[in-house]
Amino acid sequence: MEIDLPDVIAEVKAAFERYEQALVSNDVAVLGELFRNDPRTLRYGIGENLYGYEAIAGFRAGRSPVGLNRRRAKTVISSYGRDTAVASTLFYRDTAPGKVGRQMQTWIRFPEGWRVVAAHVSIIDESKET
Repeated sequence: MEIDLPDVIAEVKAAFERYEQALVSNDVAVLGELFRNDPRTLRYGIGENLYGYEAIAGFRAGRSPVGLNRRRAKTVISSYGRDTAVASTLFYRDTAPGKVGRQMQTWIRFPEGWRVVAAHVSIIDESKET
């Protein structure tokens, strides 16, 4: 298996950046597009466990657009073959001083493009190691 193919990394990075822009601007349509529309897609959030695309879309539709800006650090994108990748990043929000967010997404290439099939978001106390 080929790991971290430069062209695959570039594709996933572009999809990830598109996701990030949609996240901070609350572009629900793009967020919905980038998650796989499938009952097996899941997202573990800070305060919710969402099973299936419909649950994720419902969460996005009801989420407040206030306070979504964030700064990212230590973003790592790794690919495994040509059709699987994992994107991980730390994030910081001015509304949560002393805390660091962690986000991981599993991306799969489908005929319609790269889609998130699993995501996990959590927040912990910031330490000197982060």
